[in-house]
Amino acid sequence: MIPWEGLTIKTIFVQGPVPGFRLILVMLISAALIAADTRFEHLTAPVRSTLATGLVPVHWLGYAPYRFTDWVGELLVTRGDLEEENEELKTRLLILERRSLKYAALAAENNELRRLLNSSEAVDDRVVISEVVGVSPDPFSHEIIINRGANDGLEAGQAVLDSQGLMGQITQTSQFTSRVLLVSDSSHAVPVEVVRNGLRYVLLGNGERDHLDLMHVPDTADIREGDMLVSSGLGGRFPRGYPVARVSDIVKEPGEPFVRIKATPKARLNQSRLVLVVFPPENETGSQTEAEPVAAPVGEGD
Repeated sequence: MIPWEGLTIKTIFVQGPVPGFRLILVMLISAALIAADTRFEHLTAPVRSTLATGLVPVHWLGYAPYRFTDWVGELLVTRGDLEEENEELKTRLLILERRSLKYAALAAENNELRRLLNSSEAVDDRVVISEVVGVSPDPFSHEIIINRGANDGLEAGQAVLDSQGLMGQITQTSQFTSRVLLVSDSSHAVPVEVVRNGLRYVLLGNGERDHLDLMHVPDTADIREGDMLVSSGLGGRFPRGYPVARVSDIVKEPGEPFVRIKATPKARLNQSRLVLVVFPPENETGSQTEAEPVAAPVGEGD
């Protein structure tokens, strides 16, 4: 045997190196790997990927006991436990569906409030937001009930509109609610003017929520389908400039001095739940008197 610092080749290769030599060897290999990983990252990346792939079975074996435990637990689940879990899931599903419907309603209400706020910014008069809480059961009377009344400063004759246009006017108030006559009621009339040319007429309700009648229009009048009709302000009931309806149909009969004109209301009379109640200008509140339910006599207009 060849001696080498107290060791022999047989001692090194048969009995193994001493612990100190093994530690130094591992440190040198680690330093070499660190240097190679730092300087030759593009070369070591495939090696790292290969090592990670080779360690996949090790990770799988490490998690195997937990997977086996879960699998055994699933096999031992009783029918009663499954039924109980099923009922719990059904209950949670119903709760989530109810919340979904509620969120959808809140989103729709939020959009309507935004439209109302945009409308109130475009109106110079003071307004208050109110909610529709009732509808008249009389099929021949187009009325709604809102949740604002005398305690909120509301009076008969105030204009009511939604985010799209004029809905009607207040005809009766109590302490907490008010009754609103819609523009589609057969007893309701609104003085209007054509935005395009300023012609003034009277728009009369006919008992239909989808159509209004423009009264006493000569066959020579410059009226076209699609013309916008806004409140003219005549009679002092409705402030000027509120959208009321849009001309939808014009019928001219030979030999008749007047034409039959139908207009579609701008307001969503059957759909709006939030409305705006318009207060008269501050300088006119002192001279405001009790108003009649009808906006204007049918014969009023140019």
